[in-house]
Amino acid sequence: MSNLIIDKVDKAGIIAMLIIDELNHAVPVAKALLAGGIDTIELTLRTPVALDAARAIKKELPEITLGFGTVLTLDQVNAVKEVEADFAVSPGCNPKIIAEAYKLGLSFSPGIMTPTDIEMAIEQGCRILKYFPAESSGGMNHLVNMSAPYQYLGLKFIPLGGLNIKNAARYLESNLITAVGGSWVAKRDLILGENWDQITTNAKEIIELVKAVRSKNN
Repeated sequence: MSNLIIDKVDKAGIIAMLIIDELNHAVPVAKALLAGGIDTIELTLRTPVALDAARAIKKELPEITLGFGTVLTLDQVNAVKEVEADFAVSPGCNPKIIAEAYKLGLSFSPGIMTPTDIEMAIEQGCRILKYFPAESSGGMNHLVNMSAPYQYLGLKFIPLGGLNIKNAARYLESNLITAVGGSWVAKRDLILGENWDQITTNAKEIIELVKAVRSKNN
């Protein structure tokens, strides 16, 4: 990842992960998140409208730091770059995908769950890594033990998978974490039901937690 994106993600503390099924929901959900204080989002490439949703958000809300998740193929890397996304992430660590992102100048964070994954990512020059699936892999205990031999390299992690408002503080309290990934903030059913007020409420709740934990740590 570029230093600019690293700083933006670290400042945000939370990346809202979204699955958007209907294009007309893209801008309203982004506005709902912004109203709650979240300005960094990750759209998953799991629906046909994802790329168009990104274009709409980038046009209407340029202040949002917008990334893509579930980037699995070379074509997807190129498509994400084409819509001028700020960053991309993947659930696993595929050297070909990382290399393509690097070639295109796209900030990229591969997914890791094992020391082998970490070493593959390090070899490709990555220092910001997605820890996935975080909770079912052993949570912070697993991450602390797994990453210990590599911490002299200054690695930072974005945990995603099983996080929620009740356990997010456990991650945010660690200096290993640059930001948490939150799929609970704007769940798919909340978006489909156009429940923008609840999404804003959820956003405010996690932003308050991020601020409280960071204030305590400082």
